[in-house]
Amino acid sequence: MLLCEFRYYLTMKSSVIRFAYALALVGAVVYAFFAMRGPHGVAVWTQKRQEIRDLEERNAALARENQLKREYIERLRQSQPEQELEIRRRLKLVKPNEKVFMKRPGE
Repeated sequence: MLLCEFRYYLTMKSSVIRFAYALALVGAVVYAFFAMRGPHGVAVWTQKRQEIRDLEERNAALARENQLKREYIERLRQSQPEQELEIRRRLKLVKPNEKVFMKRPGE
C-alpha cells in the first residue's frame, strides 16, 4: 500500500512541477514581450543604433575636415607666397599699381 501511495505522490508531484515550469515559461514570455515593447525595448535600441551610426559618420567627416585644415596650415607655414596670398585675401590688401576688379552680387 505504501508503494502505491508513493507512486501516486510522484505522479502528482511531476504534473505539478510541469505545470509550474509551464507557468514560469509563460510568465517569462509575457515579461519579455512587454519589456521589449517598453521604453528600453527594440524600437529604442534601433533608434539608438541609428544615432550612433549618424554620430560616427559626423565624426569621420569632422576628422577629414580637421586633416584638410592641418594640411592647409602646414602649407601656409612652409610657403611664403601662399601666406602672402592668404593675408591679402583676408585683409583685402592691394599692392601699389595693382588693379582690382569688383563684381556686383547680381552679376
